[in-house]
Amino acid sequence: MHALKKNRPLRRIVLASAATVSGMVLLLSLKPHTGPTLATADTKSPTVSSSSAPSSGSPGGSSGSSSGSTTGSRTVTGDTVQTRWGPVQVRVTIKSGKLTDVTAVQYPQDNPRDQEINSYALPQLRREALAAQSANIDMVSGATYTSTGYQQSLQSALDSARL
Repeated sequence: MHALKKNRPLRRIVLASAATVSGMVLLLSLKPHTGPTLATADTKSPTVSSSSAPSSGSPGGSSGSSSGSTTGSRTVTGDTVQTRWGPVQVRVTIKSGKLTDVTAVQYPQDNPRDQEINSYALPQLRREALAAQSANIDMVSGATYTSTGYQQSLQSALDSARL
């Protein structure tokens, strides 16, 4: 006997419904596999400022001695990384060759969900960066795109600061 025999219409309805639901679940579970990319058109080169000496026209330039840049505090802004949900950019403060502060300058905040995610993700990413003293930090669950953009911008800032 065949499973879809005509004298059992309820069985056909149940099987067709199960197949439809399974197909919809598979279809909705597909996600784009594109990662965040660096924004090149709107991005300026990373900026470097130094609080121990005024900066000159070139990034990272100072009118003081070279030892002033290792003992003074300087601030470096990383590249703007364009993620799926919006741009992410960080600014780091370096004192005596150590990372002392990391601040998110730009991050997705267009809707309440972005604000909710970033309210817990950004402080956690900051703690990770300060503890690691590098851009080798763990992702925050639920904030993968922001975490990736944060990590890339942080690496850009650290590269500009030559750390």
